[in-house]
Amino acid sequence: MISLPPSFIEQMTAQLGEQAAPFLASYKQPRTQGLRINPAKVRTDELGRIQALFGLKPVEWCETGYSYPDTARPGKHPYHAAGLYYIQEPSAMSAVELLNPQPGDIVLDLAAAPGGKSTQIGAKLQGEGLLIANEIHPARAKILSENIERMGIANAVVTQSAPDPLAAKFPAFFDKIMVDAPCSGEGMFRKDPQAVEEWSPAHVAMCAARQTDILQAAATMLKTGGLLAYSTCTFNEQENERTIAALIGQYPAFTLLRTERIWPHLHAGEGHFVALLRKGSESGGALPATSVRAAAASPEARAAQRGPRGVATAAARRGGPSRPEEEAIRLFRDFAAEALPGLVLPPGEPLLFGEQLYWQPAAVGCPFDRGSLHGLKVLRAGLHLAEVKKGRVEPAHALALALPQDAARRALDFPAEAAEIERFLRGETLAAADAGWTLVTVDGHPLGWGKQSGGQLKNHIPKGLRRVR
Repeated sequence: MISLPPSFIEQMTAQLGEQAAPFLASYKQPRTQGLRINPAKVRTDELGRIQALFGLKPVEWCETGYSYPDTARPGKHPYHAAGLYYIQEPSAMSAVELLNPQPGDIVLDLAAAPGGKSTQIGAKLQGEGLLIANEIHPARAKILSENIERMGIANAVVTQSAPDPLAAKFPAFFDKIMVDAPCSGEGMFRKDPQAVEEWSPAHVAMCAARQTDILQAAATMLKTGGLLAYSTCTFNEQENERTIAALIGQYPAFTLLRTERIWPHLHAGEGHFVALLRKGSESGGALPATSVRAAAASPEARAAQRGPRGVATAAARRGGPSRPEEEAIRLFRDFAAEALPGLVLPPGEPLLFGEQLYWQPAAVGCPFDRGSLHGLKVLRAGLHLAEVKKGRVEPAHALALALPQDAARRALDFPAEAAEIERFLRGETLAAADAGWTLVTVDGHPLGWGKQSGGQLKNHIPKGLRRVR
């Protein structure tokens, strides 16, 4: 039984009335476990097997979301390393479902770590459009980048910035913005005892003030007609309804379209608050709030938001690729012609950071180019293709996880229960007869690179991602 702060009990009793007793009693129950299937990797014929493997039960508000029993351990399974799913508390899945990104949208996840909502957005974009996932804290931004990499999302850029510098860089730029705001964490109490210890009325007030600042930056970055989803994993009205009311008071062009609350005593989840708003014209008032999902999904609406079709070539884009980048991408294409004959890069252009070659995504009608990231700290400038040095190409781990198995000329596949899979995830060498760069896969899903030579497959999983015995 969690020992709840007396002030929290008083707050929720005043807020919920007769519903306070069952709400507070929910803290006697075990927390809810959940995961979200990655539709870019899991085939329809595989889903039933994964459901049976972990005892999954569907989450009513998320088509790809499932809960699972405490006895299941999906995080330890090789499928997790292959990015077939993301472990995420079920109620947290509701925010992106309400925002409803569509393929081709230009989307910002402003406070994105550890990556649950960013990877959910990335899945909905289906490789089209652009996602900028931002996190101000360095260690959390690194985890965010690793999760986007693991899920194989190629059209995402990860930045590490405070909201205001980002807003100065991208005014009226995004079709949709997700603000999963740092909060007092009342919905984390069953999961994290430290959240209980840190909670106080003063902490709630501090969080509300910080949330207001973050929302002001988000308001600047959203296009007219764009959608903003604001979410917290907390229950009090000060961080939720009152924060949204303050935003609308400051920016009357915003219209509140819908709010959703998930309560732990009513639903299978730890609890969440989501508000969906539309930004109207500053002069003409708010745009009509009818059928936001239908409007967001229509090709006409998306075209109007993004402008005329057509993607500029790399040479026509501001600055164009440098000679080192041109040489690096030439070497990479030579490598791909031999090792990855099935590789098809999405719209974009090469970017070289030292010896690291990235493929920066481009989106139809979006003025995002190599100059767009100047002055920002960038952890991931798109898809990491390779390390290129001294005329030699070493393919990146991120590239392996973004590939279909049949893209590689050489692939070494093992079933999930094979001892070779566990050895490979620990960074060990495997036996192999062929020669050259090889994609190691589990039931057809890439786990990483190995390089075959002399009857052995040298392991190229990054040391920081290798499992400990």
